Amino acid sequence: MKNSREVIEQRQQEICRLILENGTVSVEELAERFGVSPMTVRRDLRSLETGGRLARTHGGATAEPGALSAEEAAAAFVRRCRLDISKYAARFVEDGDALFINGSGTAIDLLVFAGDKKVTVFTNNCGALERDLPGSVAVTLTGGEVRSGVMVGEYVMRNLLELNADKTFMGCAVIYEDGEFGYAIPTEIGINELMVSRTGKDVYILADHTKLRGREMKDSAYGRCSYASPVTVITDSFADRNIVKNLEENGIRVLIAPQDKGHREERPEAAGD
Repeated sequence: MKNSREVIEQRQQEICRLILENGTVSVEELAERFGVSPMTVRRDLRSLETGGRLARTHGGATAEPGALSAEEAAAAFVRRCRLDISKYAARFVEDGDALFINGSGTAIDLLVFAGDKKVTVFTNNCGALERDLPGSVAVTLTGGEVRSGVMVGEYVMRNLLELNADKTFMGCAVIYEDGEFGYAIPTEIGINELMVSRTGKDVYILADHTKLRGREMKDSAYGRCSYASPVTVITDSFADRNIVKNLEENGIRVLIAPQDKGHREERPEAAGD
């Protein structure tokens, strides 16, 4: 009997074949064809997109760039920028590290690129369940009330008080050039601050270029905070250089993730900030 890895690889190869033959496929069609859940199909599509073998669309995937609408092309471009950030961030994970990771999809995706490093992860990110992670990565969920795929609440806080990590990798909704960070779920701010306070070494905040904003663009829709501990921002090569400079002048280290060779392309018009 084939092991689960062989089954997954065979299914993903078949998905690629179907996309090449038909141009596009839907999640529902694939789930029915392979007798798996839509979540499993989305996990397959995410893995294949990470490998540059397809582009995800709303409700499915395509192998034809011309089949994407302007909005879909822009979204696919930003996803590739985020994958570049995730891949680059994985360089800063060392064998034996214990990590905190918050509700960020970009942060949790760095684990896909962890290779054979033995890593222990504590996270409030339900997305960890959807990733095809290396066997060397051990994930412990904090538990708690789930909001938009992120665990929040006092239960999370109590559990984090019992834990320590070497490094923390987080995302955010927006970074302002004066060093403030915005979050779409304000209750996550306390959780993030607690993660930072219980981190022994480095704190990284991962954010693509669309999330870097001028101070004049502050929005009351986001909860905002600044961190007392030093943090390093990792962004992509399309980040506004003036904002990067202002962040550095405000004491925040900024690293630029290089573009993956398979992702080199012009920025779509609709992919603006």
